[in-house]
Amino acid sequence: MLHGCSRSPPRPHRQAFVTAPRLTIPNQESSMTSRYSFLPGALTMAGAVALGAAGCSTIPPPTVQMTVAKASVEAANAAGAQAYAPTELRLANDKLATAEKAMVDKNYSVAQRLAEQAQTDAQLAVSKTQSIKARLVANDAQAAARSWHDELDRNALRTAPGGPQ
Repeated sequence: MLHGCSRSPPRPHRQAFVTAPRLTIPNQESSMTSRYSFLPGALTMAGAVALGAAGCSTIPPPTVQMTVAKASVEAANAAGAQAYAPTELRLANDKLATAEKAMVDKNYSVAQRLAEQAQTDAQLAVSKTQSIKARLVANDAQAAARSWHDELDRNALRTAPGGPQ
């Protein structure tokens, strides 16, 4: 046996092959139709089994994902995203509301997908808010440094020998 294969080992070339006698079928056309007459029923049965299995394999309610999405949206609100990333926050809120409706409708796959998207949008809103706030702080720090530098230059000119007194 090779790699789990159920074939028999190859025969040596010197062995004689035995052929089975051929059976003749009087009406070959009728045998073809009877040979495959089970196919429509088998295909129907396979389809029914597949549909039944799909109906039975429902996913559980994504309560954890919904909780995480809600917490992410709340964190975005707390971070001030309504002022700095309103579009992303609105998208997160809309997707969360649609996910909650899908939960009520017991459409759990849609609810999970939308909750994940709401979480991602809320995290993007938080990141964008933090980025804008950091940029504002950096701009304020640069302005303060320029002001301080200008003040030092004015003081240096006043106290320099030969400068304005």
